[in-house]
Amino acid sequence: MASLTIDHLIGLDGVPREDIALILDTTDTFLEVLDRPVKKVPTLQGKTVVNLFFENSTRTRISFELAERRLSADVVNFSVGTSSVSKGESLLDTARNIEAMKVDMVVMRHSAAGACEFLRRRCTSRFINAGDGAHEHPTQALLDMFTLRREFGTLEGINVCIVGDILHSRVARSNMFGLVTMGANVAVCGPPTLLPRHVDRLGVRVFTDIDEALAWCDAVNVLRIQLERRAGGYFPTLREYHDVYGVTAERLDRLSRRIAILHPGPINRGVEIDSDVADGPQSVILRQVTHGVAVRMAVLYLLGTKTE
Repeated sequence: MASLTIDHLIGLDGVPREDIALILDTTDTFLEVLDRPVKKVPTLQGKTVVNLFFENSTRTRISFELAERRLSADVVNFSVGTSSVSKGESLLDTARNIEAMKVDMVVMRHSAAGACEFLRRRCTSRFINAGDGAHEHPTQALLDMFTLRREFGTLEGINVCIVGDILHSRVARSNMFGLVTMGANVAVCGPPTLLPRHVDRLGVRVFTDIDEALAWCDAVNVLRIQLERRAGGYFPTLREYHDVYGVTAERLDRLSRRIAILHPGPINRGVEIDSDVADGPQSVILRQVTHGVAVRMAVLYLLGTKTE
């Protein structure tokens, strides 16, 4: 049976194409499990997984917990507010104390880029990054890629544009790394102030005109505009951002073909995307959420059953 070459999933930068393909192929199997009357398999029975979330999360945390329980793992949820972190305990001490309780895997979200890699180097458990600062969010990118593969049958050669706040987005980074590795043609689009310098060096095309970007792509992944950023002078107002870069039904109606609409959530309706687009026939947003559970089951299974 095929096995991952990686021992942890910290990001998609540098992850071999074969590993990504194996995760996506395994996801197909677990998607079938989610359609059964009994949505549970004994694959990780006897394994203990800790969800170490130092940042608020709804979709990602629930998705991981569902995935873990449907694989029959023992699940421990870490809450910062009721932990010793609130008393001044360091990140490393927290992780080492949890690990001393003989856990097998740690799913971690943290506001600091590199936090998951920092602990991975100092602990013995297997680590899965559920988002670290503005660095990476690999399982979100994998579920986006799986959704695209289900939609188009392949990732090779499809045109995918990521629109919005690329500069601060861990989702954008992981998607760029993963999609380029899998042979997709990737572009980014947004105000110049929200595009990283030299982003084209990652092998992606750069648009600053949303209509040109939509005319080019087969699928658009619309990123949340982080409302806290407008105070930083990245764009004048939310209304202006919507007028210039919003994905609207009017813009889509001008196209000669259908394109798939993705969004990692949470959605700011009427800012980066209109409700009639998010809820419309071209949207695959809710399918992304369903696929997220199956993708995380695949990652947990492949890492949790991997032998040294």
